[in-house]
Amino acid sequence: MRGVMLHVGPLAIRHPRPLRAALASLACATGLTAPLVACKDQAKESAAHAAPDAAVLADLVNKDVGEIERGLPQGAAKLGPLVASGADPRQDIAGVRRALVKVRREVIDLNVGKSTFFALTDADGIAIRNDLEEDAMAGQNLVALFPALAKARDTYTTGTGSFPTTSASNAPDKDWIAGAPVKRADGSTGAILVTGWSYRYFARHLQEALKTRLLDEAKAAGQEGKIPVFYTAVYDRAGVYAAPLTPDVDAKALVAQDLATKTESGPATGTVTIADRPFGFAAARTPSLAPDTGIVVLRSDDI
Repeated sequence: MRGVMLHVGPLAIRHPRPLRAALASLACATGLTAPLVACKDQAKESAAHAAPDAAVLADLVNKDVGEIERGLPQGAAKLGPLVASGADPRQDIAGVRRALVKVRREVIDLNVGKSTFFALTDADGIAIRNDLEEDAMAGQNLVALFPALAKARDTYTTGTGSFPTTSASNAPDKDWIAGAPVKRADGSTGAILVTGWSYRYFARHLQEALKTRLLDEAKAAGQEGKIPVFYTAVYDRAGVYAAPLTPDVDAKALVAQDLATKTESGPATGTVTIADRPFGFAAARTPSLAPDTGIVVLRSDDI
């Protein structure tokens, strides 16, 4: 559930452009250049830098999805005793939660995965219990919310949809979900193991990964701590899902780019000016997450 899953950490706040950079931009725009003023297209330069950033994050998405693809069926197999010999896991809710916590700890891919919850449903997709202390998911028909989960009665599957939100935020969001069947000894499905994350939470994870990359690059270049202004988001044909604390003006600028169309034939880059600051962006599809879905990096090196 987004209102339960999301934990927003502090992000860098964009500060006004330094006076020197602003004067240089003005000089280049008016042609009043001086020997010490180097005119260059800051936005295009930022877009060029954003392209490898986006490529690295697209690979990270594949890695994150791969961990769930490998780990969830293993976890489901470990939960077999909950439905063995006609057992009904609904009769031991506390035991279900303990089993979910144990599975996450014991299956390496799930332990390092980026999931924000694990839940057990019955064979029809009705949630029994998740592994969070406060369970706002119990009793919900997850197949109704995520129709793709109907296939999880038979095999590992993924899909997208939306949990009823308990967040005060009006920012658009979507949830990615994966499910794997928990089988009885006779091969029938007794339950479904489900996990997932929200796109905005996932964008925050990608943003933190990119921050680490940029800090390492700055340190290697002898400019420790000096990094560009940047934001990350997940997008699809329905919208753009930016990391929490991304300024609305920046998120709206990304929505206006129609990223799903621009990346139909491959990664795309472009430039945009937001609040008098030049930005470059790079976007790349991530089909392992969902069809027509990708990630975008918005970056300004005009610092």
